[in-house]
Amino acid sequence: MAKWLFKSEPDVFGWDDLVAKGDAGEEWDGVRNYQARNFMRDMAVGDLGFFYHSRSGLEIVGIVEVIAAAHPDSTTDDARWECVDVRAVRPFETPVTLQQIKATDALSEMALVKSMRLSVQPVTDPEWNLVCTMGNTKP
Repeated sequence: MAKWLFKSEPDVFGWDDLVAKGDAGEEWDGVRNYQARNFMRDMAVGDLGFFYHSRSGLEIVGIVEVIAAAHPDSTTDDARWECVDVRAVRPFETPVTLQQIKATDALSEMALVKSMRLSVQPVTDPEWNLVCTMGNTKP
């Protein structure tokens, strides 16, 4: 099972918004970057991801699950763009900030540090486990 990170601005669509969607989840729509889209094409139902609040907050606040494989993005008629559906699994006991991640040597190669602009990005198993530990959250 692969691991991912999904970025969203909390004032546009935050963790609480996804939690409110319940088990039905929500499309991770609106992504208009080819590399991020390709990552979503690589996702499988059951993959897990971090939910990261970008712009304000700058922290990982929860864990999501991919509940639908890549399909056409409903927010556009352009067939190039696809998205997955995700649902909230559990919040982090303690949010893990970007500042903490950048200060942790073992996370220096994490895509969140190296590819700041990508809204969807892979997370390695060691990164996943360490960030969950930092957030006092079950992986």
